Amino acid sequence: MKRQLTAFTLAAAVALVQSSAFAQVPVRPVQPAPAAAQPPRSAVPAAHVAVVDVGYIFKNHARFKAEMDRMKDQVMAAENGLKAEQERIKGLMDQLKGYNPGTPEYRKFEGEVAKAQGDFSVNAQLQKKDFMDREAKVYLQVYSEIERAVSQFARDHGIAVVHRFDGDPVDASDRNRILGSITKPIVYYDPQIDITPDVLKMLNGASVATQPQAGQPRR
Repeated sequence: MKRQLTAFTLAAAVALVQSSAFAQVPVRPVQPAPAAAQPPRSAVPAAHVAVVDVGYIFKNHARFKAEMDRMKDQVMAAENGLKAEQERIKGLMDQLKGYNPGTPEYRKFEGEVAKAQGDFSVNAQLQKKDFMDREAKVYLQVYSEIERAVSQFARDHGIAVVHRFDGDPVDASDRNRILGSITKPIVYYDPQIDITPDVLKMLNGASVATQPQAGQPRR
């Protein structure tokens, strides 16, 4: 009797398992154990930020240096011309001393000296203004190229922001340099995000078109 009950019970269990009602019961999958909590990551990876030393680029920009050297030679030539004119005017003033004040000859020569002095002053001011304007245009042209090169490099390398910084060491004997280093906006940066050498290579290696390309640590 006991064996029959056991067989009946087993048959009933098999029938229950094969029944549609039991088969439709959803089986919950085994959920994996939750992973260990990870520290939050920065929203903007460090690779999306870079720095560039514009002053360093100006100092080492081949064409900018050539333009400045050429302009320096022109300024020296102009200064030599002004010095020669000064000597000529000085000679006229010495000649003026040979005339008696109040005489027609004295007044005539005095007028020539005054005109020469006036023309010298005007010419000196005009030449100074011309050189300053030309220098400003060269700076603007090169800085525009730097901006385009930085923009091109940033787009090519997925950089969202490029900060300007001064990488020159602080001169302990220069008060302005000391104060400037204290107030600089960037206190620390990873040398790997300094794109200055890459931008300089772009500017010196090839012309930068209207659609501006460069990361090695600067040496």
